[in-house]
Amino acid sequence: MKSQAGPNPQEDYKLKDTKPQLGERWPHGGVRGGGGWISSERATSTYDLVEQMFYLYVRVVKAKDLPTNPITGSCDPYVEVKLGNYKGKTQHFEKKTNPEWKQVFAFSKDKIQSSILEVYVREKDMVARDDYVGKVVFDMNEVPTRVSPDSPLAPQWYRLEHRRSDTKVRGEVMLAVWMGTQADEAFPEAWHSDAASVHGEGVFSIRSKVYVSPKLWYLRVNVIEAQDVEPHDKSQPPQAFVKAHVGNQTLKTQVCPTKTPNPMWNEDLIFVAAEPFEELLVLTVENKVGSSKEVQVGKIRLPLTMFERRLDHRPVHSRWFTLERFGFGALEGDKRHELKFSTRVHLRVCLEGAYHVLDESTLYISDVRPTARQLWKQPIGILEVGILSAQGILPMKTKDGKATTDAYCVAKYGQKWVRTRTIIESFSPKWNEQYTWEVYDPCTVITLGVFDNCHLGGNEKPTSGGGAKNDSRIGKLDSLRYQAMNIVAVRLGRAEPPLRKQVVEYMLDVDSHIWSMRRSKANFFRIVALFSGLISMSRWLGEVRHWKNPITTVLVHVLLFLLICYPELILPTVFLYIFLIGIWNFRFRPRVPPSMDTKLSWAEAVHPDEMDEEFDTFPTSKAQDVVRMRYDRLRSVAGRIQTVVGDIATQGERFQAVLSWRDLRASSLFVFLCLIIAVVLYVTPFKMLALISGIVWLRHPRFRSKLPSVPSNFFRRLPSRADSML
Repeated sequence: MKSQAGPNPQEDYKLKDTKPQLGERWPHGGVRGGGGWISSERATSTYDLVEQMFYLYVRVVKAKDLPTNPITGSCDPYVEVKLGNYKGKTQHFEKKTNPEWKQVFAFSKDKIQSSILEVYVREKDMVARDDYVGKVVFDMNEVPTRVSPDSPLAPQWYRLEHRRSDTKVRGEVMLAVWMGTQADEAFPEAWHSDAASVHGEGVFSIRSKVYVSPKLWYLRVNVIEAQDVEPHDKSQPPQAFVKAHVGNQTLKTQVCPTKTPNPMWNEDLIFVAAEPFEELLVLTVENKVGSSKEVQVGKIRLPLTMFERRLDHRPVHSRWFTLERFGFGALEGDKRHELKFSTRVHLRVCLEGAYHVLDESTLYISDVRPTARQLWKQPIGILEVGILSAQGILPMKTKDGKATTDAYCVAKYGQKWVRTRTIIESFSPKWNEQYTWEVYDPCTVITLGVFDNCHLGGNEKPTSGGGAKNDSRIGKLDSLRYQAMNIVAVRLGRAEPPLRKQVVEYMLDVDSHIWSMRRSKANFFRIVALFSGLISMSRWLGEVRHWKNPITTVLVHVLLFLLICYPELILPTVFLYIFLIGIWNFRFRPRVPPSMDTKLSWAEAVHPDEMDEEFDTFPTSKAQDVVRMRYDRLRSVAGRIQTVVGDIATQGERFQAVLSWRDLRASSLFVFLCLIIAVVLYVTPFKMLALISGIVWLRHPRFRSKLPSVPSNFFRRLPSRADSML
């Protein structure tokens, strides 16, 4: 995309300036963008898809030789970084004269209102006002600029000055101050002036982070048979089955149809497991005593690490496992030593690595690679995504009586999740963060969602609903997929900061099966659009039949004669017509990557209550009158759907009625008509019949009757089973 020769103004494929300016105004971007501040042959920064944002970075490393308090004889120091009205503080240490903080502060250049940067070393006082130990002052005009990927700026020791004079005092502090961009490696971990109101543990929940989904495996447990199943009631043989547990997943085999101490099942039980394998495979053999009573006979716990990992179709060797008899253990003392034999179970267990464990909707799948890395293909390219900003975000909560939103963006592709930093109290947040993914299959989808961070303090109040706090969604099953999603949510929730379960569920589209009035309308109009071509074709044929355009009708007659005389031209003509349609539609091909379509999603005309219903929890957390109103609305919609389904069933039953002899006269007429048609088709050439049928169907309206046709009247008078329903 870039030539080493001089730019040619006639070339239309060169990079264009965008608004906001992305990439071309970055430092060292002179060659690539033509407008950089430093003209050089160096490659531009990797952050070339987002708008440039400058920050003043202050790295507070440590201090030494700090003076002690003459009263307490100790020093409890912390550092306060002040730039205009913005203040950032490190944590304080008790009784330390040589503390280490290693903390970075970032101040947005757009909001800087001071020409000096002040760094104060203060001593924490639990009773009175905190004392000043000393300060260091920097002139903003003298702060150096660092451009990534340069090496980090080396921190330096600075002697502390008195607060009100230029005299030096005892103690030194190690600092590094520079001007940089969001491409700086210190950016993700820095304290930001935009979030100055966040303190304590809330600081960790607003930082940008990258997460990796756990490696998921299918665990196949083939339960073959068991031996020596001894029931508690020895008067009758057991009717056994096997129940298996992996974490919170529970499956069981069918009950053995025969009562025998050596039952056989040969059934496969499939579970989802994640590395590292923390759960155990727990198998229990149980005896079905009655219709609702089951008695445990034996139990065994097996670590998943002992099982073979299969990467192809080769067979897995089976093994016998001895079960612990239920009731003999710590509660029974030494009775467990009295056992002469134990129940055994025959298993064939393996971890399937040749499959992709599906944890997201197949409509928005982002990864189709198998579990085993040995089976991966080479990546076909790199996906770079710049998350710029959002607009028109609605208030999601109230804080101090003020409606607000603390928004962050989550992007998911493959096993990699990214989370931008949280922009505090903004309905038009700007993130300007860039991330990359390896792409293995072009037929995949990247999912992005915007969420409200409700974990920044104790005074947040969600505007609706109740119960525990959840990160609210602003923008965007089968059993195995649900279990895989649950494992991913649990593992990502253990990170710091955690990616909440509600966020993971929404990004993986786990609630796609939940009723939504908006999605129902959108899907209905998708079906209408799908059949719009057939509807248009039928309308055009109707106009041809009724001679709306005589020239077109005459041409159709000529085409009919040609196809009847030369039937071998029918298929070539059809495919030629499809080819011409494809060439014609090439002009209207999409010029930008596909994204969420608000009109297609029916999001522009959605009623606020319908949107609130879609984002409601399951089961609902709304008031009784709201639930009753939505239930009545759902009954109204379902009634119309019920009517349409009934009409479709009625038409189908009328087709069946012609041969069911429910209407004797209609069935006899139809049967004898079929006989006559068969005789005519036997004695008449097919081309002649096709020609006559086409001419009759395309006849002029002058030769048509305005009354409905005889076949139409005959079909409508056929009986259906609707009159037999209550």
